[in-house]
Amino acid sequence: MKNDLPHSALPHYQPAGNEVAVFEHAWKNRLPLLIKGPTGCGKTRFVAHMAARLGLPLYTVACHDDLTAADLVGRHLIVEGGTVWCDGPLTRAVREGGICYLDEVVEARKDTTVVLHPLADDRRLLPIDRTGELLQAPPGFMLVVSYNPGYQNLMKGMKPSTRQRFVSLRFDFPTPEREEAVLLAETGCAPDLARRLVSIAGALRALKDRDLEEAASTRLLVYAALLVKDGMDPVEACRVAIVESLTDDIEVVAALMDVVAASFGR
Repeated sequence: MKNDLPHSALPHYQPAGNEVAVFEHAWKNRLPLLIKGPTGCGKTRFVAHMAARLGLPLYTVACHDDLTAADLVGRHLIVEGGTVWCDGPLTRAVREGGICYLDEVVEARKDTTVVLHPLADDRRLLPIDRTGELLQAPPGFMLVVSYNPGYQNLMKGMKPSTRQRFVSLRFDFPTPEREEAVLLAETGCAPDLARRLVSIAGALRALKDRDLEEAASTRLLVYAALLVKDGMDPVEACRVAIVESLTDDIEVVAALMDVVAASFGR
């Protein structure tokens, strides 16, 4: 998926530390970047923000078990009268001098690393075996990948030989004050609602690794705030936007809803 946003349309992002400066330094020095952090903590929004900030085209790829090197590089497609070569998102980003962002990169099939390695070191090359091309990445090109280290197993971890090709940033959920500011900016909800939702998220995140596989993300809080702003009961909004997205266990849902109800004085 390609995004072209002018600088005036910067996606909202509130820095937590020096990540903006690190990204810019990495880009200027033609270094690839690895972002690791929990689901929904702002990794994808950060990359979109930085692409718009730098005025670069952005190609985002949501990696999955069936994603192959050909999906990234491209393939020949059958058309009337023969075949035609079609660039994949990685190749388009290289040709255009943009950013290719591979979200949850460890989910992709292992053959993708064969393509990424020469792009992620000082060679900055993309070999296209099917066409016989060897593309030299221009100065503007940047490879960015992300994954959630708390949700990986030994079969889907990132190999040290791959990880050590990247400058790395660690993301986490925002501080309560910053997360409230994000909700206000993203949804325009009432400050009291933002405070309550952030409080609920803090309580639910304390249950991570005990009753829940994933922690409540900032993204889910935004969903809940939007539903409440549209007139939905806040407790019900938290159920459908947050709690039911975290677990399928009926008993766990009931326990989490007790936390939600208490936050709204019910």
